[in-house]
Amino acid sequence: MEARIASYRRNRHTVTPHHLILTVPKVTSRDAAEKLIGKNVTFHTGKSLIHGKVVAAHGKSGAVRAIFEKGMPGQAIGKHVKIQ
Repeated sequence: MEARIASYRRNRHTVTPHHLILTVPKVTSRDAAEKLIGKNVTFHTGKSLIHGKVVAAHGKSGAVRAIFEKGMPGQAIGKHVKIQ
């Protein structure tokens, strides 16, 4: 299953580059998003892989929050990741 990186998890003063918000095309509700919790996520940078895990649903329209092992580059926003 593929998802798209929507944004970093952030607030007014802080951006956390290893926490990301992902949108999954066929997931449109919070209940469906909660079924993805615990799944592994992989981002391919061209040279290496960055691994992460889905940890929570985000909002009511099916977005999920994932934590990656290391910070993601800004160029990753809008790109696809694989959820397994």
